[in-house]
Amino acid sequence: MLRVLTLATLFPHAAAPNLGVFVERQTLGLAAHPHVDLRVVAPSGLPPWPLSRHRHYAPLADLPSRETWRGLDVRRPRFRTVPGTAGRFHVPALVRTLAPLLAEIRHEFAFDVIDAEFFFPDGPAAVALGKAFGVPVSIKARGADIHHWGTAPATAARVRAAGRQADGLLAVSQAMRADMAALGMPPETIRVHHTGVDLDRFAPRDRDVAKAVFGVRGPLVVSVGALIARKGHDVVIDAVASLPGVSLLIAGAGEARGALAAKIAAHGIGERVRLLGALPHADLPALIAAADVMALASSSEGLANAWVEALACGTPIVITDAGGAREVVTDPAYGRVVAREADAFAAAIGDVLATPPAQDAVRRGAERFTWGANTEALYAHLSGLVAG
Repeated sequence: MLRVLTLATLFPHAAAPNLGVFVERQTLGLAAHPHVDLRVVAPSGLPPWPLSRHRHYAPLADLPSRETWRGLDVRRPRFRTVPGTAGRFHVPALVRTLAPLLAEIRHEFAFDVIDAEFFFPDGPAAVALGKAFGVPVSIKARGADIHHWGTAPATAARVRAAGRQADGLLAVSQAMRADMAALGMPPETIRVHHTGVDLDRFAPRDRDVAKAVFGVRGPLVVSVGALIARKGHDVVIDAVASLPGVSLLIAGAGEARGALAAKIAAHGIGERVRLLGALPHADLPALIAAADVMALASSSEGLANAWVEALACGTPIVITDAGGAREVVTDPAYGRVVAREADAFAAAIGDVLATPPAQDAVRRGAERFTWGANTEALYAHLSGLVAG
């Protein structure tokens, strides 16, 4: 039996059920493996009191310290964060919090390996704890954890050192593997580990019926992702503004909502472009399957789950050449990879709408990404680290 301690600062909880749902799904798959016993440690960062009682942080402070979450035994410790320090002190604070907790866990669960599911601060903390408890450590790189934390002055050194010291590394795409190697992480220790998609939930539907639920008739573009500059929703809005009769629904929440709403108003397209806010992940299949195109103009990605979920729904994608984009769009039926410019997005969206591929042809692009394959690859990786 392989005993796995999964460490994940990105993990859903009652106050943020969409946080890290892809980590949750991967963890559920591994926990269901017949030769795996697993525990989860999902830390949350909190600033000192009284900031810890601010409405943004109060729900985190109120989370239970231990609970059963979808059948998983999850510990939820809090570690101290210091606002305005750009994450400089996250790792030592996390290690101080986790060292006694892992010692306690180890009395009842002698874990064989630590599986860190995000590179910062999880990865450097996991390396320190692996040394303390004499177990191997794996760290998975997903996107911003490398592209931001791996290059930011306050945190880059810790990220790069963890990548050199970990026993094994995982990357969500070949492009991410190359980015990690460029930061000095040994490529021979990096294994590409693709995400999965639930092909039963994310599946084609009758588009006209699905559109009616959202009050849409005619061509529909959907964009899914946090409302932050990196996701490029402004580019897609500008593109759709130049496509008469095309509607756009954007699912996500974030700091850019006000600016995006202003852009929609400035274009005078409020009747066909809507910000839906954050949707539960369970509601995404209906939205994505209603769309003729899923468009996302990200400046950086690892391998976006939304890309693969769209393909599973039979919805072609128009995306930028970010991260593993060209590892996903390997056939014209799957969509287009274009420059991060409104004109390029408008042209590509118009092209797909003019000659739409068959839904089953698009769906074939997602059949390479299954949770079963994800589980088996992760089990092989972690058990290999334990075997030495």
